[in-house]
Amino acid sequence: MSAFPLFVTTPRGVEPLLAAELSQLGATEVKERIGGVACVGDTAVAYRACLWSRLASRVLLPLRTFPLDGADALYGAARELAWDDLFTASHRFAIEVAGHSAAVTHTHYAALKVKDAIVDHFRDTVGHRPDVDTDNPDIRIHLHLDKEQATLSLDLAGDSLHRRGYRLRGVEAPLKENLAAAILIRAGWPELAAQGAPLVDPMCGSGTLVIEAAWMAADVAPGLMRENWGFEAWLDHKPKLWSDLHAEAVARRNEGLKKLPPMAGSDIDLGALKSARKNAAQAGLTGKIDWTQRDALEARPIGAMSGLVVTNPPYGERLGAEGEIIKLYSLFGMSLKQHFPGWKAAVFTSRPDLGPRLGLRAGRMYSLFNGALSCKLLNFDINPAPAVPQPRGGEEYANRLQKNLRHLGKWAKRCGVTNYRVYDADLPDYAIAVDLYQADEELHVHVQEYAAPKTVDPVKAEIRLREALAHTSEILQVPASRIHFKMRKSQKGTAQYEKHDEIGRFLEIDEYGCKLRVNFEDYLDTGVFLDHRPIRKRIQEESARKRFLNLFCYTGAATVHAAMGGASRSVSVDLSNTYLDWAAENLRLNGFDSQQTGTLRDRREQRRPAGGASPWRAKQQAPHELVRADCMQWLKVAASKPAERYDLIFCDPPTFSNSKKMEGILDVQRDHVEMIRGCTALLAPGGVLYFSTNRRGFKLDEAQLEGLAIKDITAQTLDEDFKRPPPAHRCWQIRAS
Repeated sequence: MSAFPLFVTTPRGVEPLLAAELSQLGATEVKERIGGVACVGDTAVAYRACLWSRLASRVLLPLRTFPLDGADALYGAARELAWDDLFTASHRFAIEVAGHSAAVTHTHYAALKVKDAIVDHFRDTVGHRPDVDTDNPDIRIHLHLDKEQATLSLDLAGDSLHRRGYRLRGVEAPLKENLAAAILIRAGWPELAAQGAPLVDPMCGSGTLVIEAAWMAADVAPGLMRENWGFEAWLDHKPKLWSDLHAEAVARRNEGLKKLPPMAGSDIDLGALKSARKNAAQAGLTGKIDWTQRDALEARPIGAMSGLVVTNPPYGERLGAEGEIIKLYSLFGMSLKQHFPGWKAAVFTSRPDLGPRLGLRAGRMYSLFNGALSCKLLNFDINPAPAVPQPRGGEEYANRLQKNLRHLGKWAKRCGVTNYRVYDADLPDYAIAVDLYQADEELHVHVQEYAAPKTVDPVKAEIRLREALAHTSEILQVPASRIHFKMRKSQKGTAQYEKHDEIGRFLEIDEYGCKLRVNFEDYLDTGVFLDHRPIRKRIQEESARKRFLNLFCYTGAATVHAAMGGASRSVSVDLSNTYLDWAAENLRLNGFDSQQTGTLRDRREQRRPAGGASPWRAKQQAPHELVRADCMQWLKVAASKPAERYDLIFCDPPTFSNSKKMEGILDVQRDHVEMIRGCTALLAPGGVLYFSTNRRGFKLDEAQLEGLAIKDITAQTLDEDFKRPPPAHRCWQIRAS
């Protein structure tokens, strides 16, 4: 068989591996190019590349390379090729265009010119033309535009070789199969598999890495499941040669599957795991791989010898906010060191900046591209555990957390408190806050990292965070899935209330008999300020038969306490539709009806037809009103002509806000006098205002509030869990004289 040139494409960064693979398949004159490898081979080499290459995307037979100075040159060059020597007019064909050229900027137009040339050639030579079928062609022609020149090729594979045939239709994966194979080769898996070493992917998603590793270990040809090939309609196709090569591959697969090493894939996402199981079954691996639903940090070694942990950690929609990504990397590195000593690990990531969070030293690092996304493959040798146990680091933090837990746990049980802060940057080197929530009968931990000052070495800060997260999980005996990590920094405007994610998972907590909804993923804060617990209890105890006003009401927790305490009426004001809806749900959870004014829900209800059934309209006389408004503007209007007086008012403004929804800018230090004067103007005789703020360095301007009875009750509104270190929280009881 005579040899001919080939060009085999592959993802960027994989070219050296593909060159070695093609040489093993019998190709000669192998030369790496950007995005592929040029080589020479006969028909058998071309077939082997299609059937056996784990790294190739396409196997192209170049037909002509020519200068490109416009569409006419493109048509002329294509018109001169003897297309009827390659396929017949009875075959359907399609044109695929890749690359860029200043001479021909529209790829669809370029494809039309080549199509016209092929059709005109067949009309002139055989008297009739072949049909075009872009969905399921018999022959695929590839046009590559490269600046001032172009190349026309026959696509021998007919479709991208990364499509092995085992992936369920309609299920997208973040990792193509040939890129997964490249990761495994760079991680040293072929050598490990030959020794019978096990493989574990603790964040397997739809299973691509594990399935590719299994096929690699079992000597399964990656093209064995494909039913259609581009070369089958090629007039130089040699069916007997292809049949022999295919039969050989079948025999190798049958033999290889008998000696598959131990393999496991796990994921916390049940939907992804179901896809992995189905994909594996389609790939002929039923019963060959252990698939388990669990958190990545609960993965453990399998088999009798050390092996490979390989994974592509989720990001984007599968993982969520930045804090969750940092938590995952920090705890995953600790888990590998603790549970997989002596193993090798390979982490493929589009976030190489998070590599140091793993706390492992990468022995090798490779640059690869997942589509257009630049990624890194980090390879680690996990050192065996030392004969004499070494300190893990963070013992000082661990000791303080245990001490606080003993003390505060007793206090909380004695006082009937189920949600409290157990650690608040007690040690300068471990600047985090740790809050415990008993939500839906499970313990959840909300961890917030305070921004480290510029004087702190960021590397040391990362190490300490890893230590703190690991000790927190161990001491509190909480799995990583119920540790919710956030990075807290100075917030401007309403940033602390803005969405960080779109998970939308709400849980319920209990506080002094009140049910409150919390959300641990989507916002910086959870929906309940724990340091306000004492003032909410006080409001509940003082609300019987009183009219209650809650300004800057957030999610309405204080309103729920007032309602539970027997308030005859309440008005809660906030600028956020989201939080007013949240407040309505909190009230509903506790059996109270509410009505909304000025919110999106209210406006939707107002647009309902007069005769249409509206459960919201039926509640227009509900005793608890939720008002969407700029609190400062609402106060000015209400205080100028008080139509209603209140016996109890709670005002807890943000430190600063420049929300686009409000008029002007709110600064609690500058505006608190106007705020308090407006509130006291709405007090009924004998009424009381509770004004609180968490602005550090705040000074109440009592000179400007002359005539009011003001009492600092900060000490009475601080529970045991917020007395250390000195908190920013301040609270005053104010009455009109």
